[in-house]
Amino acid sequence: MIAQTRTIERFLNGERVASFESKTAEIAQHLHFRERTSRATDAAHTGWFSHLSPAIVQPNSARTRKLRVVLYSHDTMGLGHKRRNLLMAQTLAQSALPTDILLISGMSEASNLHIPDGVDYVALPALHKGTNGQYQSRRLDLSLQHIVNLRANIIRATVESFQPDVFIVDNVPRGAIRELDLTLEYLHTQTDTRCVLGLRDVLDDPIKVQHEWQQAENEDIIRKYYDAVWIYGDPRISDLVEDCQFSPDIAAKVRYTGCFDQRKRLEFVDTPDVDPLATLNLPPGRLAVCMVGGGQDGDKLAEMFAQTPLPPDTNGVILTGPFMPLPVRQHLHQIAAKHPRLRVLEFLAEPTQLLNRADCVITMGGYNTTYEVLSFDKPALIVPRVKPRQEQLIRAKRLQDLGLVDMLHPDNVTPTALREWLSQTMGTSTHRRDRIDFHGLARLPHLLESVVDSPVISMVNVS
Repeated sequence: MIAQTRTIERFLNGERVASFESKTAEIAQHLHFRERTSRATDAAHTGWFSHLSPAIVQPNSARTRKLRVVLYSHDTMGLGHKRRNLLMAQTLAQSALPTDILLISGMSEASNLHIPDGVDYVALPALHKGTNGQYQSRRLDLSLQHIVNLRANIIRATVESFQPDVFIVDNVPRGAIRELDLTLEYLHTQTDTRCVLGLRDVLDDPIKVQHEWQQAENEDIIRKYYDAVWIYGDPRISDLVEDCQFSPDIAAKVRYTGCFDQRKRLEFVDTPDVDPLATLNLPPGRLAVCMVGGGQDGDKLAEMFAQTPLPPDTNGVILTGPFMPLPVRQHLHQIAAKHPRLRVLEFLAEPTQLLNRADCVITMGGYNTTYEVLSFDKPALIVPRVKPRQEQLIRAKRLQDLGLVDMLHPDNVTPTALREWLSQTMGTSTHRRDRIDFHGLARLPHLLESVVDSPVISMVNVS
């Protein structure tokens, strides 16, 4: 355990607070132990982000240079972490807040996406996380320890050279396989950089999360190194602090941002007038889209969709993702070649262009994909990944309970089941978006300003 405590000198409502602990109970009572309202009916929720209106932030004229922000994502499975960080960077770059933003990503595919002025990226040597939860080098013939050391040194050197004001870490407090330990210690001991941990609304089964966090000493790491924890979600859907029983002092660092409205991504498309369906030569009709995230474990759902008899006057498009195994993609193309209304796309730099055209969606349940569907208010059937984590299953069940999506367990996916859902859903409309707080992106500049302008936190050893 880390034998240290933070001494914070600040003013709250005109009253000086000498120590973090003196306010822990009061803050935690408001943040952590509040009475939980019904997720299904509380449309006027005023929770942890109620004080953050999605207003424009005015830049601080006292600063002598632009704010420098690093957004780190380990990116070992799928595209969601990178896409989320890129959307945050694009949004901040477009805001009134003067920023220079550096993305540190485990996916070289970042170069395929729109990178605005004021944003750049460093791609790390890639790691791969299998469906069994084990890591290995994705492309280089290096041992796991070798590639982790390589990545850790690149991150440390990049951060030291860039000298960020804020370091935002996606999802894993210590990075993949603790590759951030060197960087966090450097920032803590030698800089005034503020550190923020960004978390999805659901991590995994709460018992498993508590066990993994205890083994990794994540709460101690957050206490020592992180100034704030942002949860990218709406607590009416998932109250991560309550579900995972964060300690009161950790809960006191938490701010729910609200969900990110994925329609915003259409503003950053390099070729907004290009129709993703234009080259597919589909006949007129409605559109059912099948999405499987990065694709590395989406083969069963894609193949079941390809074999599904589509309703009359309905076209189907499968978006495989760049990591679907080549033999599976080849098989899908063979099936589509025999079906006049079925097409296969392997990669779109901006899949929301396709989603915007869809009449309904059958998809896996990753964070980004799920909120893409909800942002665009499309009827959706979620087929969640159930291993190595329960994250997608938990989220899909909660959304189904709220009447926001339909869910089908992957063990029950058949062409018949998909055909039945399509027949019942095609042609229906939804009005569900207004039931979710989608102001997260609008709040980001305010949240960033709040972190930067927070008082310096000093460390005092405790005997």
